[in-house]
Amino acid sequence: MAGFSTRQVRVLVSLLIAAVGVAACTYDRGDGPPQIHFAEFRVAPPEGNSVEVCHAYTCQMKTTLYFRPKDIQDIAEVMRKTKKGDTPFQERRAIAYAIAMIETRVGAKLGIKDRAGMEFGGTGDPTQEDCVDEATNTTSYLLVLQSHGLLKYHTVGIPMTKGDLLKATLQGDPVKYWPHWTAVIQEKKTGQRFAVDSWIYANGENPAVVEVEKWYIKDIDNLPKATN
Repeated sequence: MAGFSTRQVRVLVSLLIAAVGVAACTYDRGDGPPQIHFAEFRVAPPEGNSVEVCHAYTCQMKTTLYFRPKDIQDIAEVMRKTKKGDTPFQERRAIAYAIAMIETRVGAKLGIKDRAGMEFGGTGDPTQEDCVDEATNTTSYLLVLQSHGLLKYHTVGIPMTKGDLLKATLQGDPVKYWPHWTAVIQEKKTGQRFAVDSWIYANGENPAVVEVEKWYIKDIDNLPKATN
């Protein structure tokens, strides 16, 4: 490809491959069920305590994992200890800590040592995850929490994405404008939706939990902070 370096060609090829999965879905799907997302990326939705974990970028690899009763007990305990009150805000804090603990345990079992953010050279690497993997996995974990009655104030929504694929192509800055995915929860009383974004940080760190209106507003350099 004339005018492009070898590295730029590789990046563009990676983007085109990923675009097959996300180009037609760069939008907010609102109140749709999470099962739509699983179907789009050909991932099995959680069944009981069994989940299909995505890795190697855009769910190229999928590994089935089972949450034992002891795992559920430990998750419930970390959520209980994290809460400083019986409020939706404190439940969101507890969710962040629960997702971090789940990622740590899943990573140890499956050899996932995901670094923060995205590396285009990471596609196909079973130890790494992109935002599609993270959004899909986090949604699965949240559904497991919900099925065990650990979400009192929230329900699990369908993942959403923001980005501008046209700008990514025309302005030659695919990282800045490339569509970015996140898991979503919705507060029952107010209807407010929150992004639960694990992709920003390394595997096992607390995800950001922030109103969807405040999530990924400008570009990749202006992402929300971890929830502590």
